[in-house]
Amino acid sequence: MARLTLTRIGILGAGAMGTAHAAAYAGIAEATVVGVFSRDPARARSAAAICNAQPFSDAAALIRNAEVDAIDVCLPSAVHHAFVVPALNAGKHVFCETPLALRLDEARQMLDAARRANRLLQVGLLMRSLGAYEHIKATTSSGEHGRLLSVATWRLGSYLHPDAPDHKAHYSDPSTELMTFDFDFIQWAMGPPARLSASAARTSAGVPGEISALLSYADGRHATVVASGLMPPGFPFTVGFRALFEEAAFEHQAIFEDGPPKATFTIFDGKAPAQSVPTAARNPYQAELQRFVDCIAGRADPALLDAERAIEATQRALGEGRSIEIG
Repeated sequence: MARLTLTRIGILGAGAMGTAHAAAYAGIAEATVVGVFSRDPARARSAAAICNAQPFSDAAALIRNAEVDAIDVCLPSAVHHAFVVPALNAGKHVFCETPLALRLDEARQMLDAARRANRLLQVGLLMRSLGAYEHIKATTSSGEHGRLLSVATWRLGSYLHPDAPDHKAHYSDPSTELMTFDFDFIQWAMGPPARLSASAARTSAGVPGEISALLSYADGRHATVVASGLMPPGFPFTVGFRALFEEAAFEHQAIFEDGPPKATFTIFDGKAPAQSVPTAARNPYQAELQRFVDCIAGRADPALLDAERAIEATQRALGEGRSIEIG
C-alpha cells in the first residue's frame, strides 16, 4: 500500500474562522496542521488543540517554518495582503478566506505573487461548496428546467451595530464583507453581467449599511443582491436565494442562531406544492479545504477556487461601491 503523503498546514488566525478550519483539517486524512498563529496565546492554544498542532505567537515564524507546505489565512480581510504575499514569497501554497482583499490592487498583487512563485492561491468561495448553490449551478448546466432567468440573493446581518452579537469592529461595509459571496455565486451560475447599479441606506456615520445591487444581462436576464449590516441586533443572521428557471423556481434560506443553521431548500415545479430538494450533508469548510489539499497534491483542478474568481467577485463588489457613489 502506498504511503499517505501529508500536506502540512500553518493556520494564521484563531478566531471563529480559524477554529472552524482547524476542526475541518482534523477530519482530512491527507493534511496535518503544524501550527496555529494568534496574537492571543490562549486562542492559539485553544485552536491548536483541536488539530493537535503547536500554538504560535509569531506569524512570520510559522510562515518561515520549513515543515509547513501551505498557509491558511483566517485573519481580518484588511490585512490579508500583508500575510498572503510573504507566504507565497516563502514558497508556500496559500488558502485565503473571502474577501481576498478590500482593495483591487492588493488582490492583484497577491495573484501576481502566486504566479511568480508558481504556487497555488486558493480562496474560500464558500458558496461553491454548499449543496444548494452547487445544485443551481448543476441545474443551469443541465438545462433540466430550462434557462435560468433570474437570481435574487440576500445576506442580512446586524454586525454594524456596536451592541449586535455578530459585531466585529474590523469588518468593512456589506459590499465586500457580504456581497462578494453572492456576486461570485451569480457569476458562477449566470456569467458576467453587462451592467451593475446599486443604492444604499447609510449608517449615521455615512457608511453604506444596507445595499441593493442590480446586475443586468444583455439577453434580458437579471440578478439582485441585497446585503445588510443594519438589521436589528435581535435579527438572526440570514442568507438565501431564489433562482427562477423557465420551468421551475428554487428557494434556499439559512438562519444562523444558536447551533447549526436552520436551512431549507425547496423547488416549485408546475402546480405541485413546494418540495424539499435533497443535498449532500457535509461540512462546506472541510469540502473546500479538502479540495485545496487535493489541488496541492495534483488530485483536483484548482480552477474552481482560483484567486482569479475571487478577483472577479471583488471587482463586482468595488464596482457596486462606485455605483453607489455615482448614484
